Amino acid sequence: MNITKIQREKPIEELIRFGILNIDKPTNCTSFDVVNRVRILLGLSKCGHFGTLDPMVTGVLPICLENACRIQDFFMHRDKTYIGKMKLHKDVSKKQLEAEMKKFLGVINQLPPRISRVKRVLRKREIMKFKILKFDAEKRECDFITEVEAGTYIRKLIDDLGKNIGGAQMASLRRIKAGLFSEKDKEFTTLEQLEKAISEYKSGNSENLRKLIVPAEIITELLEVIEVKPEFIQKLYNGSPIFDEMLIDLKKGKKIIDKKEAFAIVADNKLIEIAKWSDRFEQKSILAKPEAVLR
Repeated sequence: MNITKIQREKPIEELIRFGILNIDKPTNCTSFDVVNRVRILLGLSKCGHFGTLDPMVTGVLPICLENACRIQDFFMHRDKTYIGKMKLHKDVSKKQLEAEMKKFLGVINQLPPRISRVKRVLRKREIMKFKILKFDAEKRECDFITEVEAGTYIRKLIDDLGKNIGGAQMASLRRIKAGLFSEKDKEFTTLEQLEKAISEYKSGNSENLRKLIVPAEIITELLEVIEVKPEFIQKLYNGSPIFDEMLIDLKKGKKIIDKKEAFAIVADNKLIEIAKWSDRFEQKSILAKPEAVLR
């Protein structure tokens, strides 16, 4: 799908009801605080986010708007990238610290911290990157970057590292990437910038707000895509399963079928629905009724 074209041409009201904001979360507030502020600013009934950040952690916090909440789960559980600073409790050489950090690469067992809201049982999490960006032996400080599986606690990662080198604690943390969303994206925005764009929109100028909203159709970059003929759109909206004759490319549809995975159904550069296979329709259709119908 042409996401740039959708962002440019879709009516602003539709973008607001089915879009995503990539917010630069500030310190001293919860992720819920940010979501609630966005909801109130835009006058929406509901918003959600794609992964909690602790109050003192800053950076990428994608927020789904109104109907985009229906497909929120498909954006969740994606890899995250952070940069941060750790304070070392004892003198450690850069070479020694690098060696210890390498031991955490790959799949590790992590026990959530006591202050977390999840059950405190060991969980397997993958650490794809854990590197030093800057090292100051005299100050016992280290700037680092880490890329991790969703659900990894960075504060606990630093604490566990510290157990091997005489102690360490996280001093600051910033998320720079969450799944598809990055601080390098042109739509990445502060709450202050968003508030100004919304004020302009309410005064009749929607140009800047439009530039900040990512169309939720970007989900097609995460899921397999099957294209259907435009004349069948209304039938799909009415809950019809997807039959062979509806597909523009039947071979492609059959090729990418995975009974465990969801698919994005598109037509005329529009996201129609997210659907899954159902054995109930196996003899007469490609996919089942939708997981989320998007009108």
